[in-house]
Amino acid sequence: MTADVDRKRPGARPADGPGGGPGEQPGERPDRGAGEESGGYELFRDDWGVPHLRAADALALARAQGHATALDRAWQLETERHRVLGTSASHLGAEAVDWDRFVRRARIADTARRCFDRLAPETAAWVTAYADGVNEGLAEGAERAPEFAAVGLAPGRWEPWTPLGVWLSTHILFAGFPTKLWREEVARRLGEDRMTLFATDGPGTAGSNGWLLTGARTATGAPLLAGDPHRFIEDPGVYQQIRLACPEFDVVGLAVPGIPGIAHFGHTGHVAWAITNAMADYQDLYRERLRRTPDGGVEALGPDGWYRAHAHTETIEVAGAAPEPVEVVETDRGPVIIGGDPGAGETISLRYPPRVTGELGFDALPALLRARTVADVDTALDRWVEPVNVVLAADTSGATLHRVAGHVPVRPYANRLRVVPAEDPAYAWRDGETVPLPRTEVDGPAGIAVMANERGLAAPLGVEFAPPHRARRIRELLGADTDWTPDAQAAVHTDTLLASSRQLMSLLAWAPALGPAAERLRDRLLRWDRHMDADSTDATLYARLRTDVVHRLAAHPALKGVTGADDPWHSAAYPALFRPWLAAVPRIGYALESLLTVGLLPYEDRLALVAASAEAVAAAADETPPAPWGELHRLSPWQALPDLAPDGVDAQAIRPGVAGDHDCVLSTSSVPGVTDLFARGPAARYVWDLARREDSRWAVPFGASGVPGSAHHRDQTPLWARGALAPVVTDWNLLHRTTPHRTTHRRTEENPAMTAPTEPAASATPALRPAVHEQKVEGFGTVRLVPVDPAADAELLHGWVTEERARFWGMADHTREQVREIYEFVDSLPTHHAYLALRDGVPAALFQTYEPDADPVGECYDVRPGDFGIHLLIAPAEGGGAVKGYTEALLTAFIAYVFSDPAHLRVVVEPDARNEKALARMVRVGFELGPEIKKPEKTARLAFLTRAALGLA
Repeated sequence: MTADVDRKRPGARPADGPGGGPGEQPGERPDRGAGEESGGYELFRDDWGVPHLRAADALALARAQGHATALDRAWQLETERHRVLGTSASHLGAEAVDWDRFVRRARIADTARRCFDRLAPETAAWVTAYADGVNEGLAEGAERAPEFAAVGLAPGRWEPWTPLGVWLSTHILFAGFPTKLWREEVARRLGEDRMTLFATDGPGTAGSNGWLLTGARTATGAPLLAGDPHRFIEDPGVYQQIRLACPEFDVVGLAVPGIPGIAHFGHTGHVAWAITNAMADYQDLYRERLRRTPDGGVEALGPDGWYRAHAHTETIEVAGAAPEPVEVVETDRGPVIIGGDPGAGETISLRYPPRVTGELGFDALPALLRARTVADVDTALDRWVEPVNVVLAADTSGATLHRVAGHVPVRPYANRLRVVPAEDPAYAWRDGETVPLPRTEVDGPAGIAVMANERGLAAPLGVEFAPPHRARRIRELLGADTDWTPDAQAAVHTDTLLASSRQLMSLLAWAPALGPAAERLRDRLLRWDRHMDADSTDATLYARLRTDVVHRLAAHPALKGVTGADDPWHSAAYPALFRPWLAAVPRIGYALESLLTVGLLPYEDRLALVAASAEAVAAAADETPPAPWGELHRLSPWQALPDLAPDGVDAQAIRPGVAGDHDCVLSTSSVPGVTDLFARGPAARYVWDLARREDSRWAVPFGASGVPGSAHHRDQTPLWARGALAPVVTDWNLLHRTTPHRTTHRRTEENPAMTAPTEPAASATPALRPAVHEQKVEGFGTVRLVPVDPAADAELLHGWVTEERARFWGMADHTREQVREIYEFVDSLPTHHAYLALRDGVPAALFQTYEPDADPVGECYDVRPGDFGIHLLIAPAEGGGAVKGYTEALLTAFIAYVFSDPAHLRVVVEPDARNEKALARMVRVGFELGPEIKKPEKTARLAFLTRAALGLA
């Protein structure tokens, strides 16, 4: 199969449908029956391993998305779940404590529960289906991921609200509220008039590029939508290429692992949408006054005086260290995230919209999947909350949309700038009021819309925005042509012009009294085209000059109050988690252009500073000639387990050297003055074609799989590094049908102990557990197989196995604890599994499976490939034949489950040779009796049931 499959498919034409040709009709039922495999869905993959899912309905599809994501991204999913709960340190150690403390104090998990409870019922069911799918796939996904074994971690359980928690924890720092701490320090140390001196796209914020071309500027006459989200790049990647198809919709896009649907970048075949960070300010910090009560409680001072605040203590388990207690305090403004010990320094609380309203915006997600027009997208996004985004959208009719979506509370402007007093009612949010969200028209003579985090459409909503260079450059490039195609968008994605270099270069041009070497440096850089190309040594020289200027500014007396020993980065007043926002040198580096323009130093001082830097850099260049920029400017992705990062060739594969820089369209953002490496950049690239969806393009930094060693773990890195894009394949006939995976199960882990009251886990109730198999048996009821939870089910199982009627089971004299220990051992084995069979939700039988070649029984006969063993114990209440054919009905479901895996060719049972009833029952079902075998605990009789005996061969 070729990579460019849609171009070479004969007969492909726009008339075949808005999204593609004969193999794809968005919104219509696919030609093959969806939902006939793998628990109600079909899984296909393209040549890049991207999952394409088909199911019979939206709920089954959500479950499929969760299941497929668990197979491909198990470690990533569990990393995110632990980040939500504040339990990362339990396996990652002390370095994760700061994060765990923050999310517990910010009450992220509790907020996610609140938001889930307020979802529309249909949305709640959809999100729950996704979580169920994750649970069904996690055990198998974890078996593939070496990280679990490396830290001794077992996969845990996803609750229905966990996806909302993942979204919250991923975006809680997105609006950059710690920047208000930085401004407070600047105002205190340098003066109130300098509070916004460094106002620019700072070290901790995330931005993106996005652009829309109307049909007037494309070769097809239909809109194009393209861009790239700039985020901290993680391994595995923060975006997951995926396709979701059912009779209601057929959508391709970039999903966030752990979140159902496609929130940010999607194409339904009829309409496409994309977002960038609006740079809006919608989270506030309040300076609180607390005091301790005689009974150990906490009171806070509010506008109406002192009142009792919520307070409880939790415990952070730390691998390799002692547990750490954390007091969680919440005032009427919000959770306390800084300080909190009454009388012991500054205390600051965080107020953020989902905590206040109980709304996160998830009701918009299923509506986006069903959208067919920009009006549908517009209506869906009216429900969006966080983060606040600028949105571009276009549909096949040519209609377009350019708006801001999200929740921005109405409150004083001072709240946006700094920490405000909690007890002053002037700084309170206006209950139920939100700021009107801007929108504008796209259609016009230019036919171009751009969003690049600049001070544009969202200007009324924020304080700090990205410099205008990326937005201006994108408009300049797009304005040069009226015949744009999807493939041509790569030239925009990868543009390396560094317009922010102008001010420094201007000062260099006029720098006085330079020595010969510095003059040669100046002449060389003035001839440079100002493109940060990977093979450019001039780009490296410029970066050296910029770094030296940053360091000289940091040492200048004008900034003494926030640099050196006085750098707020060193302050013990704030948690270490917020240091990236408090470090002076990165702030100076990112704001260099404005600091060299006006307001800080006189012109002559700026000239002298740049001249001194030129002399120093020129001298160093004579001794150490500059290497190409791409050799220094390498990706440094975040990994939860950096110690597992590969060595040698693979290490270079994960850290490619690339072109670009912070203010380039190719925004591979190094930290000027700190490092030439970059951790933030294009976390994905996309081009959505509204003429022919199969001509759309995409790429991610690594690959579709998060499993080390997979063929698709890092196969897109070379594409991404050079700015190339992979095709979005939409014809089902050109995809690779994947054999369904059989889900295995492990005991879910418990959360670390908390002193605050908690509700029992849902897994304690078998009926609430996700099923590995569900089947309606006519005249009997619905049979569901759910994994045994050894701790939760010990009492039930002990009652069953110790009855006289269960003497053949061999546990008649066992205690409850011994039964629990036995099933914990079974649960630890990858080859043996125990399930409760539920009849209409009521436990009806114990069903166990095993692989004979990994069991003592395998030593008693010649095991064939495809043999699969089972044990069955009927529950006492129904064991006496109250329902005719009871056991046979259960066996029907059990055998259907076993043979749902095509690898299973023959069922093996070995009941006690004296159990005549069981043997007769097996023969009635179709088993063929085999020889007797001697086992330590009994003499057993083998029996076999083949696929052929059931007509399944």
